[in-house]
Amino acid sequence: MKQHTYTVESVTSGHPDKICDQISDSVLDAFLAQDPQSRVAVETFGSHGLLVIGGEVTSKGAVDAAKIGRAFYRGLGYDDDLQIMTSIVQQSPDIAQGVDTGGAGDQGIMYGYATAETPEFMPVAVALAHKLTQGLERLRRTDPECAWLGPDGKSQVTMQNGKVAIVLISCQHADTVSQEHIKDVLLRKLIRPVVGDLDGVEVLVNPTGKFTIGGFAADTGLTGRKIVVDTYGGLVAHGGGAFSGKDPTKVDRSAAYMARFAAKNIVANGVAKVCTVTVAYAIGRAEPLMVYAEGEDNRDLSAIVKEKFDFRPRAIIERLNLRRPLYARTAAYGHFGRDGFPWEQVVSL
Repeated sequence: MKQHTYTVESVTSGHPDKICDQISDSVLDAFLAQDPQSRVAVETFGSHGLLVIGGEVTSKGAVDAAKIGRAFYRGLGYDDDLQIMTSIVQQSPDIAQGVDTGGAGDQGIMYGYATAETPEFMPVAVALAHKLTQGLERLRRTDPECAWLGPDGKSQVTMQNGKVAIVLISCQHADTVSQEHIKDVLLRKLIRPVVGDLDGVEVLVNPTGKFTIGGFAADTGLTGRKIVVDTYGGLVAHGGGAFSGKDPTKVDRSAAYMARFAAKNIVANGVAKVCTVTVAYAIGRAEPLMVYAEGEDNRDLSAIVKEKFDFRPRAIIERLNLRRPLYARTAAYGHFGRDGFPWEQVVSL
């Protein structure tokens, strides 16, 4: 990592944008559970009592998107009523004719990254930020002493010269609890256990002084608005394509997973200490327009990546077994650096 000072963030599963990501992926999973060949491009929008789910689908399955969205919102712990609108139509045949032959579902550029600096093969601040927000959810759901926590929340970690300099936590809370108590409990049960020694570390908790309203009652949410949280914290280039709500024929998603799979295995097998993989596609064309991989000191790793990893869309889907309902769990706390996803497995090169 070249930056001497950098900051990354994470958000909880109850953050409005993440709610939308998870609903979109829950709809995707429901279609894939009924028809693994489903082609899905679903977006979700939430705002102050309104939830809109729309997009394009080609599938033999029949899914009640409104029911999925309402149940998911309730399951997060929100009790405000939602008016739900859906508009899901057949996918354009102009796109389908290219995908049917094994081509990419869209043009675009995707990046994958891995570093040996953490067991997760992720930048240290990214790993810490996600652990902090995951910890907020764990405490809210399992610790009676933290029953005042609400579903919405954020974390932010600032690094200076390889060390944690600032930790920021914003958490939704009951109106009956003081900010002093919130900070005391989170220092004891979350921040110190995750970050470790806080000597010289500035800790900020709810810097506005109050955070009692969350979810769609507080803010608008939209699928695909946390793409940096989903990936590498802004420390690596991003092609701009979101993941959630898209089936694996969309290379925005599947090729980004394959790029991470390649980068992680280059590092895990000791070929390099860091690796960035870049891949680009034309819509309807199977062969990537480019595949480039780079390690530390600008070392070109393209040859071994091209030899060991096939970036054609069908090959990606088959190698990572992506035509199954595994996506709702990806949609909070980052798509990378977490166990249980096929693109995180380590193989011998």
